[in-house]
Amino acid sequence: MEDLSFFQKVYQVVVQIPFGKVTSYGAIANYLGSKGSARMVGWAMNASNKYDVPAHRVVNKKGLLTGKHHFQGTTLMQQLLESEGVDVVNFQIQKLETHFWNPIEELPPYQ
Repeated sequence: MEDLSFFQKVYQVVVQIPFGKVTSYGAIANYLGSKGSARMVGWAMNASNKYDVPAHRVVNKKGLLTGKHHFQGTTLMQQLLESEGVDVVNFQIQKLETHFWNPIEELPPYQ
């Protein structure tokens, strides 16, 4: 089996985030066994435009759309989330706890 890069591992998690849900950079890093590597997950998201991953569903731990600058136009990330029923005000998800998807709770342990 081919070894996957960290970015590829991130993308494997991101494609599993359900419609209308979000997760955080830190939650993905923690699931992959790299707690403390949230910034590296962010870098993976910055580079994800050449892959078919729902990068708009990855936000910071407070629900801020910190990756919005990597989408065409500054409101596209918000528009995509709102089209999935996620309420966003001032680039921050409202009621984050109702939309938060934690891969550690939802996916089998990462191997």
